[in-house]
Amino acid sequence: MYHDFSGKTVLITGSSRGIGRAVAFHFANLHARVIVHYNRNGEAAEQTLSELPGENHFCIQADLREPEAVRAMVDEAVDKVGRIHVLVNNAGVFIEGSIANWTYDEWLAVWDMTIRTNLMGAANTAFCVVKHMIDQGGGKIINVSSRGAYRGEPNAPAYGASKGGLSSFSQSLAKAVAQYNIMVYAVAPSFVETEMTLDRLADEGDAIRGQSPLNRLAQPEEIARTVAFLAGDGTDFLTGDVIDINGASYLR
Repeated sequence: MYHDFSGKTVLITGSSRGIGRAVAFHFANLHARVIVHYNRNGEAAEQTLSELPGENHFCIQADLREPEAVRAMVDEAVDKVGRIHVLVNNAGVFIEGSIANWTYDEWLAVWDMTIRTNLMGAANTAFCVVKHMIDQGGGKIINVSSRGAYRGEPNAPAYGASKGGLSSFSQSLAKAVAQYNIMVYAVAPSFVETEMTLDRLADEGDAIRGQSPLNRLAQPEEIARTVAFLAGDGTDFLTGDVIDINGASYLR
C-alpha cells in the first residue's frame, strides 16, 4: 500500500545505518521530511542524510541513555520543524555473552547499557514526543521490538528483556494516548540482514536462514515497508498491536 507523507515529519532513532537507515530512505521516498538520529556515528548519519531523496531532512544527535539528552533532542526537533507526525523508536543495542562466563560487573554493565538504551531511551523519547503530539492533535508511534522478546535470548537475556518490555510498553502506551488521537504500534522482526550482522552470518548463515521456512532472512526494506504502512492512514484500529515480521520462524 502506497502512502504519501508529503508535509509530514518523521523522527527515526538510530537511523544512521541498518534497519533505521532503511526506514529513513523509505519515508523519504514517500515524500516525508526525515530526522536522522544518531548517537556516536555522526559520519554514517551524515552519509545517510546526503543520500536521502527529497529536501529539508536533517541529523540530530543524542545519547538516548541520558534523559535530558532525550528531552533536548525532541525539543530541538520540534523547534526546527514545528511538529513531529511520526516517531519510530528504532535505536538499540544487542550484546551477547554467556551468563556462565560473565563476571558480575560485566553482567551489570550489559544490563545497564541495554535497558537504558532499548527500553528507557525509547520510553523517554515517546514521553517527550507524546507531549507535543497531544498539543498537535495526534500522531503515530512505532516501536521496533524483536522476535527475541518472545522466543527467549539465552546469550542476550538483557536484550530479550528490553524488547519484551518495549512490546508491553507499546500496548500500555496505546491505551493511554488513544484519547488524544495518538496511535502506537510495535513491530517484532526476526534476524535482519544488515551490515551489522555480516560477521555472524559468515559463521552461522545457513542455520539462521533455516529458522524460517522461507529459508532466508528479513530484509531491512521489509521492516521499513511495514513501519510506513502502520504510520499511514487507515491503520488506527491496529493501535496496540505487535506485528511479527519473522517469516514464520517463530509463531505465537
